[in-house]
Amino acid sequence: MTIDIKTLKVEPRRHTFGHIARRLGADKPASRYEEGTLDLQATTNFHYKPLWDVEHWHFDETRTAIRMSDWYALRDPRQYYYATYNIARANQYQATERNFEFVEKRGLLASLTPEWRDTLSFYLLPLRHVEWGANMNCTDICDRGYGTAITAPCIFSAGDHLAMAQIIGRVGLMLDGNLGNALDAAKAAWMDAPEWQGLRKLVEDSFVIKDWFEQFVAQNLCLDGLIYPLVYTKFEEEGRAKGGTAVTMLTEFMTDWFAEHSRWVDSVIKTTAAESPENKALLSGWFSAWGRAASEALTPLAIRVLGAEKGPAAVEACVATLKKRATALGLAAV
Repeated sequence: MTIDIKTLKVEPRRHTFGHIARRLGADKPASRYEEGTLDLQATTNFHYKPLWDVEHWHFDETRTAIRMSDWYALRDPRQYYYATYNIARANQYQATERNFEFVEKRGLLASLTPEWRDTLSFYLLPLRHVEWGANMNCTDICDRGYGTAITAPCIFSAGDHLAMAQIIGRVGLMLDGNLGNALDAAKAAWMDAPEWQGLRKLVEDSFVIKDWFEQFVAQNLCLDGLIYPLVYTKFEEEGRAKGGTAVTMLTEFMTDWFAEHSRWVDSVIKTTAAESPENKALLSGWFSAWGRAASEALTPLAIRVLGAEKGPAAVEACVATLKKRATALGLAAV
């Protein structure tokens, strides 16, 4: 007896979801990123305005002065949705974990000169609080923003900042043998040291920005755009000559993250600025104001770390790079 097994190819009646078909065209296959991003935000049937903000609906375009004909034009070039984001970060975290094990196993932090160990504790460990502030800002942007294309990457970024705060905390524990005294001293410096008060005020001021897109510019373009190059490039270059190569390994996540993060921020700013002259003017004004404030806040810290001559020069170099970046995105950088 013979048995013939035949296969039957069943063609699906449609290849994508209705909300994707309405945007991209009938029955066109979409990527997972598009399926998990486009037109997912609720736009109708809210019944009543929220009591905590009776002037706006739950998701309201008028929460910002920026105007877009299509908020889903602000797509993430990294194509991050929940799965791809977590896979990418899991791989990065494994590399970070290996770096910590390598440094701890070989006692590489012992090669730090005593002077630079104190300097490192002073400039790096209080950044835990800056990262916490960035987490708050990105979460707030996600809460008040409009369109999943921008709100989803913002909450991913919020998680990243929390992770970097934890990495800095681990460095602090390694510096004092897991006693926690270094982190206590870092909090005291954040609260009272004169070099930190400008940046602390700036972070607190960013919490109360009414326009969420201005908050996006302040945090993701200005603050991040100056802090990461200054701390993880300029300061670490100085530290490597004083036995700080191990610190570069421990903070490699920050360097890699900033390069990747900047791709998304640049895409958002460039697309928004190109939408209209009014958008460009708003973005340029916000960039100039917050960029100037960030450079002024970071200068005392740079002087404390690099000295009265090299510190301001390092800040000026970072500012020049950021202005060049902003100009390339279509802003009038002043």
